[in-house]
Amino acid sequence: MNERAQIAETAADELPRLGEIGLNNFAPYLMNRIMGRYNASMRAELAALGLSTPKLRALAVLSVIDGLQSRQLAVYAVTEQSTLSRALDALVAEGLVRRAADPDDSRASRIYITEAGRAAFEKLWPHMALEYERMFHGIDAAEKRAFVATLQTILGNIRKHDF
Repeated sequence: MNERAQIAETAADELPRLGEIGLNNFAPYLMNRIMGRYNASMRAELAALGLSTPKLRALAVLSVIDGLQSRQLAVYAVTEQSTLSRALDALVAEGLVRRAADPDDSRASRIYITEAGRAAFEKLWPHMALEYERMFHGIDAAEKRAFVATLQTILGNIRKHDF
């Protein structure tokens, strides 16, 4: 029996049910609620610039890690490959990113943020930063660092890629 099957079997027999845990104590539910609220709070600023959440995510990632292959960008941007592909087509048409042949893989291309893309992201960044700070209102710096470190550990536990 593989590890996932063993975990599923154990879960069915020994682990508490969702009703016993409660939604407000179930971390994936809380994370989804938080990100849903964050995305909703950004909607007006995105619309004003003609951007969508997938476009924003691509620009945000590329502003920090430029020149990724689209499959890598999809992972970092937490966006389905097909959704990202459509977003990238639009971003290229709008002059916010550009595609270039990957020198190491003739089947792939790399995605680069343009100056216009960087400028668009820089217009959004203050709104993103304010929402981020609002999330942590009333939480001291040490608790914030511990929380982020815990999230990094969780991501390390579940991620499928080495990046």
